[in-house]
Amino acid sequence: MIQELANRKVGGIVADNFKTAQVFTKYGIDFCCKGGISLNDACEKNGVPLNSILTDLEQAVISPEEVHYKDFGLSQMIDHIVNTHHQYVEKTIPALKIYLPKLAAVHGGRHAELFEVAQEFLLAADALTTHMKKEELVLFPYIKAMEEADRSGFPLSEAHFGHIDNPIAMMEHEHETEGDRFRKISTITDGYTCPPDGCQTYRVAFEMLKEFEADLHTHIHLENNLLFPKAKQLYQKLNA
Repeated sequence: MIQELANRKVGGIVADNFKTAQVFTKYGIDFCCKGGISLNDACEKNGVPLNSILTDLEQAVISPEEVHYKDFGLSQMIDHIVNTHHQYVEKTIPALKIYLPKLAAVHGGRHAELFEVAQEFLLAADALTTHMKKEELVLFPYIKAMEEADRSGFPLSEAHFGHIDNPIAMMEHEHETEGDRFRKISTITDGYTCPPDGCQTYRVAFEMLKEFEADLHTHIHLENNLLFPKAKQLYQKLNA
């Protein structure tokens, strides 16, 4: 029961599931150095409504349902990508922007690679934010318009970017750049391995980075291998 968390220590909750760390960060509760008190006491100390944080903690640990991506239409696939993967990136970036520079400042003397990890992630965060907006404002609406034109039989206006291969090639290039960047981060962190002297924030940050990369792999797979090929096929059909 989620209510049982009220009497558990904050640090223990995060140790069981690192995804809860973002919730504590959102409410300004220190799960690292001051994680030895109960959630109830932490809420009282920080003026946080217990029921509010319990609701957020429950949402943080819900496992996603299995999804059969190949059965998705173009619009359904786009909505899934935006509502699942784009929102995940937007939700996760702020916490890592806090954790990684903090880790570099505190532990960088013994683990100099943390400075590079923080720098590379900040570059990735900015690049992915811009990348997703280009998809949401330009490419994805056009793909949805193609699907509607195919369904309704109405002609499709010519896109300002010309052939659909143009924006898709740009998106695929940016996917490759960020995939390479996270492979670099994984390498210099030894597969996101927290060292023996790492604190709980250290461990949580590396777990989040590992999950971030895994989500990025799924995100890129859905676009490169499913959405984009189907969009190209439909474009050819409409322009035959």
